Amino acid sequence: MTRILLSPVTAVTCNDSFEIIENAAIQIEGNRIVYVGPAAGAPPFEADETSGGERFVALPGLVNTHTHAGMTLLRGYADDMALEPWLHEKIWPFESHLQAEDVYHGTLLAIIEMLRGGTTCFCDMYHFYERGVQAMIESGIRACPSAVLLGFLPEPQRRIANGIAFVREYNGAGDGRITPFLGPHSLYTCNRDHWAAMIAGARELGVPITTHAAETRREVADVTAQWGASPIQTLKNIGALEAPLLAAHCVYVNEADMEIMGSTPFRVAHNPTSNLKLASGFAPVPQFLQRNITTGVATDSTASNNKLDIWQEMRFAALLHKATTGDPTAVSAQQALLMATREGAKCLGLEADIGTLEAGKKADVILVDFNKPHLTPHHNVISHLVYAVNSSDVDTVLVDGRVLLRGGAFTQLDVNKICADADACAHRLVAVSG
Repeated sequence: MTRILLSPVTAVTCNDSFEIIENAAIQIEGNRIVYVGPAAGAPPFEADETSGGERFVALPGLVNTHTHAGMTLLRGYADDMALEPWLHEKIWPFESHLQAEDVYHGTLLAIIEMLRGGTTCFCDMYHFYERGVQAMIESGIRACPSAVLLGFLPEPQRRIANGIAFVREYNGAGDGRITPFLGPHSLYTCNRDHWAAMIAGARELGVPITTHAAETRREVADVTAQWGASPIQTLKNIGALEAPLLAAHCVYVNEADMEIMGSTPFRVAHNPTSNLKLASGFAPVPQFLQRNITTGVATDSTASNNKLDIWQEMRFAALLHKATTGDPTAVSAQQALLMATREGAKCLGLEADIGTLEAGKKADVILVDFNKPHLTPHHNVISHLVYAVNSSDVDTVLVDGRVLLRGGAFTQLDVNKICADADACAHRLVAVSG
């Protein structure tokens, strides 16, 4: 069992009392944190490895609550379009040529980008998820891959059965780092029978559902016409909210919708950059927070964002809602940071294991190097984390007690090979897609 000591560091715990401990020590045994507190009061600890220094800030690994990792192959392929033509004219035709190996290589590319920026856990939804999960396991990251269903694809019932079998097989894989979900894509791509089967499967397996909901005005109008109620009300009507459900976007929701969201195990993956780029709108996040609706931040895919950078999403989550409400306190820096850590973990149902720096939690920890011009002077560590830190400021990343990034360099992943393989897949797909 490897014993790692991170000290001295400034520990931003993100726990319930939001403790910030200067000159702290974090002791790790195997894959668990055994001590977080002042270095002067730390119990005796014989470390196999020691990292840290006065310039480092330690915090829980960041959580990306919604993405489509394999879509790194479409980065920059279809920009400056609205959602519906973007999907129908560019994305889905491109994806019709995907092969399983494309998703494997695209997922690895996404993982190295996320790890480099301190994201240690993500929720994914994409095709060929069986191959995508292999990339997750091999890389060492923590992940919630969803068995996705788009009902317009051939043989939906077979796809549903395959998804349920996938969840059964991979739940707890990767030494417990893999927590699969079921992923009916949306109410506009899956019909009532598809949803009923996925809901039944999720209840039988005891796993959450993740989906897209209320992303655009057109979606709300289409779903209301098809199902007779708004997307959120429809999810309640069909029984999808009797157990945890994580919905991406939730931009166009009304008071009745938010009443449902606040009284059920509903979780929101807030995608500010993607919503901006696709001109989808602004989710009412301040109202979600006021109603204690669990809300995390997310990047969405690199096709609708171009980066998998949770620091950017935190920053936008804090800034956008100040402008949309006219209230500079609408989403504070502290709230934005919690959305990327503790609340993100709650979105995935993983709050017992990750999301805070506390004894007993899994050792998903990152160190940020504050010895940078843009992080000087050190007036307020939380302000700097949300408004000034860049992904490149992340120095060290641990997932499940394993050091995956040290001094800004990967310890086991071949970045050049991963980039070259993904680039080759992307160019082949563009060639065949026309």
